[in-house]
Amino acid sequence: MNDVSRRGTDTTTDLNVTPERKIPSMCQHQPPCPSAESADRESARLVAHHPEQGWSLLCNGVVLFEDTGELLPDGQIIAPHRPLGTGQVMTAA
Repeated sequence: MNDVSRRGTDTTTDLNVTPERKIPSMCQHQPPCPSAESADRESARLVAHHPEQGWSLLCNGVVLFEDTGELLPDGQIIAPHRPLGTGQVMTAA
């Protein structure tokens, strides 16, 4: 089999891909940033920031939107999760 026919078939050696997920890891930091599956995924380092378009890319592959929504590397959508305004906050008596 020549190189041309094999090209693109072996995804485990390309782009630091984990065998379980087949999604490239962009984080090269030590200690590594939280994964896209972690609850604290938003604390990963910024790779690209486009405020004029309303989004930012984190090194764990998460795309953050200015409305606080998120797009995970596997295509999962996280709905916006803004804090409640002061008119909607309940206080204990």
